Amino acid sequence: MTFPLFLQKLRRNALLTAAMTASLIVSAQDTETVFIEGNIMKLSDLSDIPNAAIRSADGTISAVSDEKGWFRMEVPRQLSYVLVAADQYRTDTLHLHTGNATSPYSVYLQETTELLAGVDYTSRTGSTEISTLGFQKMEVIGSRELMKAACCNLSESFETTPSVDVGFTDAVSGYKQIQMLGLTGSHTLFTRENIPDVRGLAAITGLTFTPGTFVESMQLSKGTGSVVNGFEGTAGQINVEWIKPFDAKTPQWMLNGYQSHQGRSEGNIVYSGEINDRLSTNLFLHGKSNWLNLDQNSDGFLDQPKGETFVVGNRWFYFSPKNIEIQGGIKGTYMTNSGGEVNHFTREIPRFSWFYSQEVQRGEAWAKIGYMNPVKKWQSMGLQLSGLYHKQATAYSGTHYTADQQSFYANYIYQTIINNTNHVIKFGSSFIFDNIGESFSSREYKRQEIVPGAFAEYSYNYLSKFNVVAGLRGDYHNIYGAFLTPRLHLRYAPNDRNAIRASIGRAQRTANIFAENFAYMASNRQFIIHSASGSNPYGLDPEIAWNMGLNFTRKFKTGYREGTFTTDYYFTHFQNQVVVDIEHPREVSFYNLNGRSYAHSFQAQVDYEIIPRLDIRLAYRYYDVKTTYGNTLLDKPLISRHRGFVNLAYATRSGWKFDYTFQVFGPKRLPEHSRDGSRLIASSATPSFTVMNAQISKSFIEDVFEVYAGVENILGNMQHHMILMSDNTASPYFDASLIWGQAMGRNIYIGFRYNIPKK
Repeated sequence: MTFPLFLQKLRRNALLTAAMTASLIVSAQDTETVFIEGNIMKLSDLSDIPNAAIRSADGTISAVSDEKGWFRMEVPRQLSYVLVAADQYRTDTLHLHTGNATSPYSVYLQETTELLAGVDYTSRTGSTEISTLGFQKMEVIGSRELMKAACCNLSESFETTPSVDVGFTDAVSGYKQIQMLGLTGSHTLFTRENIPDVRGLAAITGLTFTPGTFVESMQLSKGTGSVVNGFEGTAGQINVEWIKPFDAKTPQWMLNGYQSHQGRSEGNIVYSGEINDRLSTNLFLHGKSNWLNLDQNSDGFLDQPKGETFVVGNRWFYFSPKNIEIQGGIKGTYMTNSGGEVNHFTREIPRFSWFYSQEVQRGEAWAKIGYMNPVKKWQSMGLQLSGLYHKQATAYSGTHYTADQQSFYANYIYQTIINNTNHVIKFGSSFIFDNIGESFSSREYKRQEIVPGAFAEYSYNYLSKFNVVAGLRGDYHNIYGAFLTPRLHLRYAPNDRNAIRASIGRAQRTANIFAENFAYMASNRQFIIHSASGSNPYGLDPEIAWNMGLNFTRKFKTGYREGTFTTDYYFTHFQNQVVVDIEHPREVSFYNLNGRSYAHSFQAQVDYEIIPRLDIRLAYRYYDVKTTYGNTLLDKPLISRHRGFVNLAYATRSGWKFDYTFQVFGPKRLPEHSRDGSRLIASSATPSFTVMNAQISKSFIEDVFEVYAGVENILGNMQHHMILMSDNTASPYFDASLIWGQAMGRNIYIGFRYNIPKK
């Protein structure tokens, strides 16, 4: 399944500086040599395949594809073919035409269980990798990185990732939310294998519905992405890859158990089976229970809610001999939580007490179909389908919120070339259907959103040095009307160790004001909506923003050890925004922006192996986020301008692993809180604070069995006065939503992982 598209005859010495980071340049002595290059892609959906091995039959000449599937290698002119293989794909033969070809090669691999042995991969599989290759800067977070913090769900998966800020939503629900580029998680596009996943009513809660043990890797990119993925995603995209059953390295059974002294118990089971060489399946099971009445700061409220979560999933892969790949799956989630005042749970006949409860029922189904033209192998198409049902009921004492959502998503993608693979074009169409009904404080909010759209994206590649990706999509919203989403990405790499990237793009989304801000229900604030139009959702116009970014990545070597330095700057400018105004202590107001709103984000990061098997990650992040509240431009509250980050990871040859993370957060602005002329909060800004986590693990029997233990928040520091008026919940100033620090004290945990290999 190969097609020769480019072969350029150049002298060897002139191209050494343009070789890709992942390539192994092999000299062909005593004969004339040429360079070959190309792109290795997945047959079903034309996604890039990193770490694919390209080698001669005798193994003396080899290369490895980079993060975006590109390779370059030097071969003897008389060589007729090379083998192309990856751990998750069927080995293919690339036939070379070194005499007259003038374009790069395109190789399309079909997923299977085959493994190419004897090839050394250039990246550390399972850790974090930032490459100089690809038009967009992407952090690949592997399973090994995820296990550093024994993460239990997606909201807890970014403790060792400086690009993402994680904080609690409030002091009673136990939910965590993320921030990228100084923007809330609702401005980030979450996808599961490039299908939209966490959105709508699940904007906050949805991060808890994917256990970390289900995840093979995550790809994190900042700024607006490809128009192929939709019109949302102002701050960036986080794509989650689940464990593949046909991967030869995937165990047949994966068992995981977790227990913390804070009363959290978890168990996970993942089964990966192959019916035959064309059919395979995964079964995913997850259970969690919080069973302890925990009040570490003695404020009379549970630090985390009690409750249970159950997740079950099943998916299938089928590889047709007619160049068709089909996958489909289902997933069900049930969650129930209850929290609030401790005496609500400890008294046999409790007096009136403030309580919190939530129940979520969610069902999902999806399918992906890919096809490649058997004659014109550079032409392929893919279809993505998904549907979901989501229902939840939430109570914050006297405040009740119920909601349900039915959604359908379809995305068709067609890819071909113009003359050669220097010029690649993708186009297609999409369809989004959302039916959402909400009830809050006895008021009903219903809407039905129907959004058909079409897109086109052109990519130009020049000798792996210069890339241009320009995309445009047009969508028609049944409520907001037609709109355009243009996006542009540029990359320049003067050599294989340096890359400069720039991007600009537009994004639009419908704000879900209750689901995204239910933390303010943990207070006695009045919810006030200042409508712009009675026919729009909540009477508000859509959010529109432009994002511009510039980043630089450099690979370096010091003391014979490799390292990576990366720095980036992003600017987000809102043309329109749904402002969440908490400047009044007794209100939370929602209205469309009347003034300026923007976010500056700067980050610098260094990854380096200090000594053999000891890695260090240093990072500094700066935010300048301002929004017009009323008529005044103010710093957005509860966002730290400064963040410092240190992570140390050490692994011994005998299977011991040690990990330590230190973070320091600068002050955050607090909104005005006064009563009768006196402040309820002593200062207008929070103090700086630090967070330290550590974990140790030991593997046995070649990683078949592993035990781990760790401590989160080692110093046990918690935010002071986490709940305003906690002794008088009837007060109009009662507020559990102003969380800026640690809402949980020291947490000691143990666990195990047991992998049963395939027979």
